[in-house]
Amino acid sequence: MRIRATVAAVSGALALSALAVPAAQAGNDSDASANKPSAAERFGSSSNRSAFSAAVAAEALPVVSKVTVNSGAAVAVGTTYAKTFTVSVTASHATGIQDAYVDLWHGTDVENDIDGLLMPNEEAATCTASSATTSTCKLTITATPGSDLYMNALAGTWHVTAGALAGDGSIYWNDFHTTHKVQRYSKLTVNASPEPVKKGKTITVTGKLSRANWEDFKYHGYTNQSVKLQFRKKDSSTYTTLKTIKSNSTGELKTTVTASTDGYFRYSFAGTTTTPAVNATGDFVDVQ
Repeated sequence: MRIRATVAAVSGALALSALAVPAAQAGNDSDASANKPSAAERFGSSSNRSAFSAAVAAEALPVVSKVTVNSGAAVAVGTTYAKTFTVSVTASHATGIQDAYVDLWHGTDVENDIDGLLMPNEEAATCTASSATTSTCKLTITATPGSDLYMNALAGTWHVTAGALAGDGSIYWNDFHTTHKVQRYSKLTVNASPEPVKKGKTITVTGKLSRANWEDFKYHGYTNQSVKLQFRKKDSSTYTTLKTIKSNSTGELKTTVTASTDGYFRYSFAGTTTTPAVNATGDFVDVQ
């Protein structure tokens, strides 16, 4: 993936300038070229009151009060299907808001170290005004395993660029507005046996914790991770933790408990920066 980065000079929460510079080549040969736009490229360069003018007073720029990515949840992507999610910007200005922009980028430096980029599908946001000065503008972004997400090292924390265009042409633009997690989708299984079992006898609970591999499009065991074994009685809706064990070198889980009453066993994984939390579907055991 070849990416040209854009840097915005930020003072507090306000971006007053942006420069475009080339970035190093990254990704595989099948990736399409992708360019991270500058504020002028996104909104047009005709404005005489934009983020590129250092003379613009801070209070003259749009104010972004909220940026939401995927309804606040991490973006979890598996091995087969592209994930499309919604992003939104709530902004205000005396002349109203006519457009907004969000992208997610991965790297350490927007000038010369971007190795991942997720851009909007639309050329312009759909903005809904809540007043004469304030609007919430929505866009969608699609993340495709093996293409946009071409290596497992991209899983984790991404930077979020936010931009807003006011009715008078003034622009807010910040390549470091916030951060958001893009993660490798996880799976968790459980099997409790024997079924049925006599009270006081041993129940063996097995399972596996795995996560998506964006490089070979398979699920591999997530090793050496803490996973809780939980139980809920037949007539209860609440799970309680019985013990915590760790997945082995292939992601497998195995432990034993003593049978006491009818109910459901499940494994529960709290998640990591790169991998979302997941609960196995409870497995019912009839205790006789």
